[in-house]
Amino acid sequence: MNRNKIVSAEEAAELINDGDVIATEGFVGIGFAEELALAIEKRFLHSQTPRNLTLLYAAGQGDGKTRGLNHFAHEGMVKRIVGGHWGLVPSLGKLALEGKIEAYNFPQGVISHLFRDIAAKKPGTLTNVGLHTFVDPRYEGGKMNQTTQEDLVKLIEIEGQEYLFYKTFPLNVALLRGTTADVEGNISMEKEALVLEALAIAQAVKNSGGIVIVQVERVTNFHRTNPQMIVIPGILVDCVVVAKPENHAQTFAEHYNPSYTGEISVPKSMVKAIPLNSRKIIARRASMFLKINSVVNLGIGMPEGVASVANEENILDYITLTVEPGGIGGIPAGGLSFGAVSNAQAIVSQPSQFDFYDGGGLDQAFLGMAEADQNGHVNVSKFANRIAGAGGFINISQNAKAVYFMGTFTAKSDILIENGQIRIVRDSDELKFTKKVGQITFNGQFAAQKGQTVYYITERAVFKLTDKGLELIEIAPGVDLEKDILQKMQFKPLISPQLELMDARIFLPGQMKIRKDQSLSPDDRMHYEKDTNTLYINLEGISLYQETDVLELKDMLDKRFKSLHKKCHVVVNYDNFYLGHDAEPLFFEMVKYNIDNYYLTSTRYSTNAFFRRHIGSHFAQINAKLYATQHEALGKENS
Repeated sequence: MNRNKIVSAEEAAELINDGDVIATEGFVGIGFAEELALAIEKRFLHSQTPRNLTLLYAAGQGDGKTRGLNHFAHEGMVKRIVGGHWGLVPSLGKLALEGKIEAYNFPQGVISHLFRDIAAKKPGTLTNVGLHTFVDPRYEGGKMNQTTQEDLVKLIEIEGQEYLFYKTFPLNVALLRGTTADVEGNISMEKEALVLEALAIAQAVKNSGGIVIVQVERVTNFHRTNPQMIVIPGILVDCVVVAKPENHAQTFAEHYNPSYTGEISVPKSMVKAIPLNSRKIIARRASMFLKINSVVNLGIGMPEGVASVANEENILDYITLTVEPGGIGGIPAGGLSFGAVSNAQAIVSQPSQFDFYDGGGLDQAFLGMAEADQNGHVNVSKFANRIAGAGGFINISQNAKAVYFMGTFTAKSDILIENGQIRIVRDSDELKFTKKVGQITFNGQFAAQKGQTVYYITERAVFKLTDKGLELIEIAPGVDLEKDILQKMQFKPLISPQLELMDARIFLPGQMKIRKDQSLSPDDRMHYEKDTNTLYINLEGISLYQETDVLELKDMLDKRFKSLHKKCHVVVNYDNFYLGHDAEPLFFEMVKYNIDNYYLTSTRYSTNAFFRRHIGSHFAQINAKLYATQHEALGKENS
């Protein structure tokens, strides 16, 4: 028996009661039920009901002006918000700053997991995400104003390890979105750019005894598609609203882009180049950190430029770009389409993406930086006159193997780029490198204790995180160290004894030509550190198919070792290294010869688990261990 679940937006809005806890789906404008939000707002403005609502949402849902969750920004309409990001909902942010609503900011990935835990009726979400940030109850507990009093997160210890416990609570209403619904309420998402956490929210609300309302573009009597394409099964859906086309755009910037759904594939030339300015300088320097075969996350804003530069330099194929709402591979979109991906290899649910991120799956993360302090702490979440929120920043920055924060050196400045140098034409007194950040979104001291690799990249200086704080390692050509850098910081950083100029190619028009391949010269492949008598050998990206390939490498290494006239410590990078079956015997014969004749000690590493398992036993036979990371290799006893 068919159960026709189609209702009007107005009828759906009438189902919302005063005091309801509402869960909404969306990422910027992707997946947000704009038609439903408009109808609920219209009802409130006409009748002053529903009132005292609680909103729970993971990602930012708005356009920074009036759309998205901004429809709920009326006094009396909302009592409490538990949100992952606030920057796109300035109207709600204003109510929070004025103390007119209770306001919490939790990490985006934590909230996406909270939906699953509510569905399973677990007491809460247990995670390390948020430790030693403003979310930690030893700091602010995620509370964004004095009106907010209830503790929703606890610090607990299990087997000597600290964790945060985020409490679950029942949900009354889900406002979701899909593409096509049948009369039973089964929802497919063939024209949606992301699937987000739609299923988790629907399950959470249904198991809380609430109602699930889904906005769609169209309806059909029966789905003529593979059942695996149904994202929200009809057993979870109470009613369906067919939206007006203007209220069901794929993103808040584009009505429909078929490359976001895999309907078409767009050429890489579609990625816009950036003019040579501060943003491009920062993106260029960041791109030079990209490692072959890395899984990478790019944040919104400044980090988006990394994709543009990587495309311009023909190194996009080096890496796999990902975005936190679920996109893997392809070319991430920017602006109000951020979150969508052209030519994606796969699109997974947002909770699943954060499972991968939280477990350390990201090799590199490039994120924005509003302000940083002498301890390496970074704030992107709260300022005197606005609440931005953390979004996925805490999940990503806390768990990626290497993090690169990107931002201009001061809040506002004009620079002139000429003859491969920069000149500060007008600088700002609004400093971003402060004694103490306004809120700790990233804890530098915690990162240093874990041995995390962290850099801070600006247009005129590059810093590295150490256990003693920030260390200045590079400055731009043309910049005065004292006047343009040190006088524009509220603290004095450590200054590297090997302070260098940033690569001159960064400041010149045209390509930098930073693409690397296995034909790199020995000077590019090997670096000798005289103070420690250590030779660093980079075999990244090299493929050895046959014995002649091994002989070429052996000749290169022999010449370098003999030039030192003594034995040395050796560290070898085998990332993205390929060793063919025919080349294996001679290669390991060469390695054993080098150990016996040239090495004092040796360590080697590769982040590729398959390579370590496949080749590791061969290294073990010659008493040579293969580690997973450089940090692990250098931190353990040499073998």
